[in-house]
Amino acid sequence: MQIKDIMSDPPVIAPPTSTADEIARLMWEFDCGIVPIVGDDGRLAGVVTDRDICMAAYTQGRPLAQIGIASAMAKMPVACHDTDAIEAAEELMRVNQIRRLPVLDLENHVVGVISMNDIVRLAAHAKKSGIDRELVQTLAAVCQPRPAQRAAAADNLILA
Repeated sequence: MQIKDIMSDPPVIAPPTSTADEIARLMWEFDCGIVPIVGDDGRLAGVVTDRDICMAAYTQGRPLAQIGIASAMAKMPVACHDTDAIEAAEELMRVNQIRRLPVLDLENHVVGVISMNDIVRLAAHAKKSGIDRELVQTLAAVCQPRPAQRAAAADNLILA
């Protein structure tokens, strides 16, 4: 099965001139946690997640309307192609510990998004097969705390 068979489309996209509040509004209105940032040529320029917006607000200390999305987006995002096998998307998610991927066509235009939710829904509807085991491994890898983050978080604990 190919990614295009289960991806969400059309994708909610935005230009790199957007502000964080504009992206947050899109996420709220379309109930999504990722927005691919697309240049004038229709190609992927970056991605912004709900977490990216939260961290930009925290680290920059400014209202979302004053934060250009270019300062918050991932400029070298991991992506897959619509004709790739679903297992390829799972592997990218496992290795990079990410829950969502922009989906590109053969000319690298954004055509959709595949998320962990899409893969879980596929597994829920599939009869028992190897896909169940793959899904469990993908979820375990993506959800595993990164060692550096765990140590940094422990150093910053505040006790009340």
